[in-house]
Amino acid sequence: MAYLPVEHGFILAAILFVTGLAGVLVRRNIIFILMSIEIMLNAAGLAFISAGSRWGQPDGQVMYIFILAMAGAEVSVGLGLVLRFYHLFRTLDADEASRMKG
Repeated sequence: MAYLPVEHGFILAAILFVTGLAGVLVRRNIIFILMSIEIMLNAAGLAFISAGSRWGQPDGQVMYIFILAMAGAEVSVGLGLVLRFYHLFRTLDADEASRMKG
């Protein structure tokens, strides 16, 4: 079985992370910002798996399971906040969050 070099996994993880970071910085819609954060978390998980495969250790896979659990919690809390935000302001523009008080 042919193996891919570890560098390819790290390069793909870096590209995904930069794409997610650009989405967080450029987009103003809260849904797109949350999706960009998910892309960044998946990039970090890919980097962990690539590093774990480099040394033949399962630590990268264990860390990826933790990242998936954290992403699930982030989605559930984020969706609740997005629904509440939309209910109050009738928009999903992140710039409107400056109006929130309390």
